[in-house]
Amino acid sequence: MHMKPLSDWVLLKVLESKEKKGGIVLPETARETKIQEAKVIAVGEGKDREPQVKVGDKVLFGRYSGVEVALKDEEYLMVKEEHILGIIN
Repeated sequence: MHMKPLSDWVLLKVLESKEKKGGIVLPETARETKIQEAKVIAVGEGKDREPQVKVGDKVLFGRYSGVEVALKDEEYLMVKEEHILGIIN
């Protein structure tokens, strides 16, 4: 199944990051941070301008942004481009 976001929406795959503290690995859900990392899967055509992100970019976004969607038993997140905080180089 292929998903094409409309307007200024972006489809993200949230990356599972882990943090190691003193030999203990903490999953993302146990951390207090409110910023997460994701990979851009699909991008809409933009609302008033061309999108600044492209498929394959790694981005940062707020933890409580977007709408969760399931496609082919995979979990994704749909967010407005304006909720993406930055692109990771």
